[in-house]
Amino acid sequence: MTGSYLGKRHGAIALGASASLFLTLALPKVAAGAGQPAAAATSPVYGVRLPKGYRDWKLISVAQENGKNNDIRAILGNDIAVKAFRSGKRPFPDGTVIVRLAWRYQSSPRNDAVFPAPQSFVAGAPTNVQVSVKDSKRYVASGGWGYGQFENGHANQDEQLTRSCFACHTNLAQSADFVFTDYSR
Repeated sequence: MTGSYLGKRHGAIALGASASLFLTLALPKVAAGAGQPAAAATSPVYGVRLPKGYRDWKLISVAQENGKNNDIRAILGNDIAVKAFRSGKRPFPDGTVIVRLAWRYQSSPRNDAVFPAPQSFVAGAPTNVQVSVKDSKRYVASGGWGYGQFENGHANQDEQLTRSCFACHTNLAQSADFVFTDYSR
């Protein structure tokens, strides 16, 4: 557009003017929002991030929560977590990362049409992803664990919600190292 509008000889001047206009108008907005994506990427309190590639991690177990949650869950772990789960090592070693994916628990009319009675339930809409990271030095106050909850790929910024993670996990036996899940064989 620049070359055809101003001619080839003035293209460099127009490009320089365009860059200058961008820096004047857009850069302040980009700089003002620069902290937002980083803040949305990490959980409050613990600074936990959604791990890259977590959807390809190994399955540790599945779970269903009734009541208010009404969801089904897949619990995945990084290699350190899987090794610790399989061997029964507790406390979990630093570097363990456990990810819990949750979806609404719903009946499947399509599947039920095949069966003689309604009996099939499937994953519905996703609800959230929860992440637990073991770092005994960084998270001393929370038993060595940092927590984060993510919706649509963004960290939930509710500090009270994030703090409630450890409060709930402390109800477990110490031998579980604050982890609800056991390895499903």
